[in-house]
Amino acid sequence: MTKDEYRAERSETASTAKRVPPRRGEQSEAMTNDRAPASHVWAFSSFGLRHFVLLFLLGPLCILADPLRPTLPSEQRTNGKNTLAAVETLKPLTVACAARIESPLGRAICTATVVGEDGYVLLKASEVPELHKTRIKFSDGRTADLREVHRETRLDLLLAQAIGITGLRVVSFGAARPLALGQWLCSVADAGKETRIGIVSAKFRRIPGTGAALGIRMDEKAAKGGKGVRIVGIASESPAEVAGLQENDVLLTIAGEKVAEFRRVHDIVNKRQPGEIIDVRYLRKDKEETCRVRLASRTKVLQNWEGEDFANGGISLRSDNFPEVLQHDIPLLPSDMGGPVATLEGKVIGINIARVDRVTTFALPVEAFWTEVQQWMKADRHPPKAVLAQ
Repeated sequence: MTKDEYRAERSETASTAKRVPPRRGEQSEAMTNDRAPASHVWAFSSFGLRHFVLLFLLGPLCILADPLRPTLPSEQRTNGKNTLAAVETLKPLTVACAARIESPLGRAICTATVVGEDGYVLLKASEVPELHKTRIKFSDGRTADLREVHRETRLDLLLAQAIGITGLRVVSFGAARPLALGQWLCSVADAGKETRIGIVSAKFRRIPGTGAALGIRMDEKAAKGGKGVRIVGIASESPAEVAGLQENDVLLTIAGEKVAEFRRVHDIVNKRQPGEIIDVRYLRKDKEETCRVRLASRTKVLQNWEGEDFANGGISLRSDNFPEVLQHDIPLLPSDMGGPVATLEGKVIGINIARVDRVTTFALPVEAFWTEVQQWMKADRHPPKAVLAQ
């Protein structure tokens, strides 16, 4: 396993995080130094005091509660064995129409949705910045290399084609707009192998972007000799840590641009999209070195920094900046993004696009992408004919 593959494995599977707040004289490119007013602190203290008194008064009642209250057996819970058996008939309409995107070593990267019997698939773009380094594995066991057809950053979607593959089962799309809160949905999980169920948990809405982040704290003072920006802290499992950057490294250039102050680092990174790969040149013990950093969303970095992603299975590199999403609570992992989500009638109404937290997944509704995707496939199948030069 190469060093890059090892770091990729750590990035995908890590589930613990440290809280590393900035100290005085330090600046994080994922955090600000704003402080809450004193009145907010008093409001919080009052709130906590009232709830402490309430819990104190209710304590005796809790003691009298029945300690032997029965719980639902695990096999009968929402995604228990017996419950999932009821949606087994949906597998030909979901799992059979999904595929696994993996590294050359077989590590699951994301899931793909089959949209053309001649090999066309949709997947989450930010998870595959270098598509040529991946391969696809279908539910029937066939594998193939992928050809990039169209990358749409606005939707975080990538249309690709499996080379030399035909006869695939294609998803059957239905309308997402009529869905109501609490309606049951079914999705593929375990990198396209299994099904999971849940409900629509929030109304359709736009998710604003927060920008990309490296996951570092920087010294606000100029580096020694006035050259570059010194790193004074690195968030756990952040893009910077995965790329091998360390404390006391001095950043010299970011994406080819020289940096002399921490604000410039923030500006360069913030204008880019999560999932993008940038080159970083830095100074370590008087020796210049370079590395490639795969950016994550500011939301992801902050959650890791605050410890909110602890034992949570991880969240997507990009979890915001979408024109419209459908939110559901199906328990999925980042590697399940790109797969189809369907009604219990088997109609696919969207594609999972971001795992936000343990109980929140965003899906792009079919109305947000399918018309455009059909145009991309048509243009790829029937490219303009070459015109002979006069």
